[in-house]
Amino acid sequence: MIERAGFGRTGHDSSRVVFGAAALARMRQEKADEILPVLREFGVNHLDTAADYGDSELRLAAWLAGRRHEFFLATKTSERTGDGARASLERSLQRLGVDQVDLIQLHNLVEEDDWQTAHGSAGAVTALARARDEGLVRFIGVTGHGLRIAGMHRRSLERFDFDSVLLPCNYALLSDGGYRSDFEALVETCQTRRVAVQTIKSVARRRWAEGDGPRFSWYEPLSDHDAIARAVRYVLGRPELFLITSSDAHLLRPILEAASAPGAPPSEAELDADVAAQGIHPLFDGAELDRI
Repeated sequence: MIERAGFGRTGHDSSRVVFGAAALARMRQEKADEILPVLREFGVNHLDTAADYGDSELRLAAWLAGRRHEFFLATKTSERTGDGARASLERSLQRLGVDQVDLIQLHNLVEEDDWQTAHGSAGAVTALARARDEGLVRFIGVTGHGLRIAGMHRRSLERFDFDSVLLPCNYALLSDGGYRSDFEALVETCQTRRVAVQTIKSVARRRWAEGDGPRFSWYEPLSDHDAIARAVRYVLGRPELFLITSSDAHLLRPILEAASAPGAPPSEAELDADVAAQGIHPLFDGAELDRI
């Protein structure tokens, strides 16, 4: 079973592995119904989806019927204006078949103009805070990708008291000194303020090369099970972090098996060996920033 921990200050003990429902985006309901029981097998009780994840919210709706109380349910909006964010949230509630979500997250809030709009007086943050007061959502978070995101999250936390953040974390990425410094500063801030820290891209290998495939996520994930296990243990070796599963549903069971198995975090020597043997490269280089 997956270990559980307090999800920030929400009062919810979440599985430290969160189901990334982006994996359901283009999936038939029949296939989704085959995959979702795996979550109960491993004790996963936290779901993360988004308005932009294709049919993901619809695929979850059928699963949540009669089980809503079992899961902490998070979704996201890419809207930056207040009216847009409100409409997006209401549509997500309808698609999910629920009256309330536990967490609504501002999706990929990185660019300056987006940030200014979202935090403005008529922006998404104000609208979502109002929706929280009305009981449509319990908590508000912020997510993002790329090398700038850790710094942007700290800036967002200075402006608004978010309950969670989400950003990339893996060994290759944290080998970048600048990103690692920003990441550690963000984690320190979040621990002080009891803000939950969610991580993505734990099992990323590299960007796809031309002609590679089949593609079930925008990046190429690791395929070697031992390397996957070490990548998962690297992230979960830090008790303050939560890990969101890959958008490639084929990796759901390997990730959950790695997370539930006993074992110490891998050594740097082991991780360096994986980087060489698996051809691991950082996904972000500051030029192409922030894809889902």
